[in-house]
Amino acid sequence: MSRAQLIRPAGAGHETLYVLLVSLLIVLLAASVVLLRGEREDQQAIASHQIDARRDLTAAEQGLYTDLRVAFDEIQLLREENAAAPGVDALAAEGLPPFVRDAGSQRRGDHRWSWLDAGAYLGRSQAPQIAGSLLLIVPADSAGQADVWLRRDSAAMPPDDLGQAALIAAGWQQVVSHYDAGVTREHRH
Repeated sequence: MSRAQLIRPAGAGHETLYVLLVSLLIVLLAASVVLLRGEREDQQAIASHQIDARRDLTAAEQGLYTDLRVAFDEIQLLREENAAAPGVDALAAEGLPPFVRDAGSQRRGDHRWSWLDAGAYLGRSQAPQIAGSLLLIVPADSAGQADVWLRRDSAAMPPDDLGQAALIAAGWQQVVSHYDAGVTREHRH
């Protein structure tokens, strides 16, 4: 006589349910930690006459803006050595972008740079659809910060007055940089 023994399956349904509940609990816990400890990206408001260097400039304009910020440091050093701001030709002879004319400058608007006696370098764009004209205002003292202005049309004439109100009235926009949590992440431990 053969005997048949009936073996019932283990309760896999209950085990699966427990695994799913534990997984859901882990996901909820992780999400709450991320929400509570995550960094906020606060955007700083800028004035209507200003544009943000990282959000509102074209790629060519961002490159030119960066070149001007780097060139400003060199201009300050040359100004201290010579007791006067260097001319455009001197900056080009130093090989200092964006003042030097090369293939790169032609791809970024082919700017024609000139020194304005009021205390600024004006780069008039030959291709405003690629990059607008730029104005680098050099502060009177060596401790001041450079001020960069942009005008995107082809009518960028040398301004007579470098005051903020006059530049705004003439259609120039001030380029500003705000480095917040969205740009640089600094973790202090």
